Amino acid sequence: MNARTAPDLLQAAAAAPAHHLSNAHLDALEEETIFILREVAAAFERPALLFSGGKDSLVMLCCAEKAFGAGRIPYPLLMIDTGHNFPEVTDFRDQRAAELKAELIVRSVEDSMARGTVRLAHPGESRNVHQSVTLLEAIEEFRFDALIGGARRDEEKARAKERIFSHRDSFGQWQPKSQRPELWTLFNTRLAPGEHFRVFPISNWTELDVWQYIEREGIALPSIYYAHERAVVERRGLLVPVTPLTPPKDGETVENRTVRFRTVGDITCTCPVESRAATPGEIVIETLAADVSERGATRMDDKTSEASMEKRKRDGYF
Repeated sequence: MNARTAPDLLQAAAAAPAHHLSNAHLDALEEETIFILREVAAAFERPALLFSGGKDSLVMLCCAEKAFGAGRIPYPLLMIDTGHNFPEVTDFRDQRAAELKAELIVRSVEDSMARGTVRLAHPGESRNVHQSVTLLEAIEEFRFDALIGGARRDEEKARAKERIFSHRDSFGQWQPKSQRPELWTLFNTRLAPGEHFRVFPISNWTELDVWQYIEREGIALPSIYYAHERAVVERRGLLVPVTPLTPPKDGETVENRTVRFRTVGDITCTCPVESRAATPGEIVIETLAADVSERGATRMDDKTSEASMEKRKRDGYF
């Protein structure tokens, strides 16, 4: 007999099946994602993988490496840059693409503004919603017929409605009431000229799944996903980071708090949450206790109405 006590052995026995089930669940999600990534490569002529440098796109990139082999991802990485992204994220995006020797295509909302295809209502308006225009211009420029993205069904009500292979018409619009059925793993990939698909390989993942997978696979992330000190103000129930783009308003008190970002996007509409979680394992524990979705807790642009995301998706937003 070894020195372990009976309670120790019982605790280990109880923990082992849970660990096994967790790994089995992640294995099943990974297998589905890899299958979808390979299906896109087989079914379309000019696909691209949307890559922001955020956690969901990094999980997809990890699965793509497993699907095709390191340095052999068969489609380019595409980033639509508002010009107001967190530098920690865009720097990490460039670094990761260089490590993979992947083709990285970056198209900017600012270029669309210069062409006159995007016009802001006022200089301080968020550019986030205007990414749709730049994205459609990139699709036309490169004649992409499928765009692979990291949206998940647990993020938001409109995303929960969407198929894994989501058809877009020649105007880039999504029609939720006329979606094609997806029976088992039979995906309808028929396209008419000018149309394209948006494909969501991690649709069935949750925020918890993503963080458990990041912990298991040792996936490196931009530093702002982990606890750090940042100047913030409280506004509309959210913590707004104090930056040149998001200065404090009259009457607001600037505080230094320990925060992290659950999701990253345009600085003008993405907020951190209070947290001291500095590792993926600590974030897993926090996520288990969370009662608000990551977008609900961090995105000012989703606060405008219950249907704000669905309206943007109908107009071509990813």
